[in-house]
Amino acid sequence: MPPQSNFWIFVMAGQSNMAGRGFVEPQDTVPDTRVFSLDANNQWILAKEPLHYYEPDLTGLDCGLSFGKKLASYLPDSISIGLIPCAVGGTSLEQWAGDSAFRGVKLKSNLKEKIRIAEIDGTVKAILWHQGENNASRGGVNGYKSGLYSLFQDFRTIAGNDSLPIIMGELGSFLKKNEFYGYQDTINSILKQVSLGDSYIKLVSTEDLSHKGDFLHFNSSSLRILGERFADSYLSLITTSKQKSK
Repeated sequence: MPPQSNFWIFVMAGQSNMAGRGFVEPQDTVPDTRVFSLDANNQWILAKEPLHYYEPDLTGLDCGLSFGKKLASYLPDSISIGLIPCAVGGTSLEQWAGDSAFRGVKLKSNLKEKIRIAEIDGTVKAILWHQGENNASRGGVNGYKSGLYSLFQDFRTIAGNDSLPIIMGELGSFLKKNEFYGYQDTINSILKQVSLGDSYIKLVSTEDLSHKGDFLHFNSSSLRILGERFADSYLSLITTSKQKSK
């Protein structure tokens, strides 16, 4: 394991498109010696997909490994990346805010527990967030903006960092073709507003990414791209922050 100061840790939170529903291919199981993940036994292991383990019958490729590899490629060799999988499919913003138990996971409490374990070995640098499909309805969008700000403040309080970077992913543009959802554009508009209202929150575009055939979940190639975009967004954020501090 790397020294604590050189171990950069990232929390993956949200619902199914962060938990991963893509098809895992051989390239997704090739580890990088500088990218680790926290497993179900709270042990650091070399990261390989699938990273999430809360839904055994639904596990698949997420964007974590591609994020870690891309980020590591731009950082000094002394820096290693740690990924904490905390996303659970089908969860709403209200369930996260209320610390509800869903599919056997008490959402916010689990995230807090994982962060406390991780802080022994490294430093939490950001939260990667992808959620909103479950709120893309007439009733689900009500209060979404204020609720998201409040939840993100909770995350920052848990991490002990009032300016903890949070990188969000847009909902897929293909969601508008799914008969069960009708407010994906509203959610994406709110996500953009939230990102513009906080200089430490960034939004990653997914407009050109594709689904795996269900008009709901990103396919494998899109998930790899999404992870790389999360990495690029985080890098741009910390670069801008350094420039401002000079």
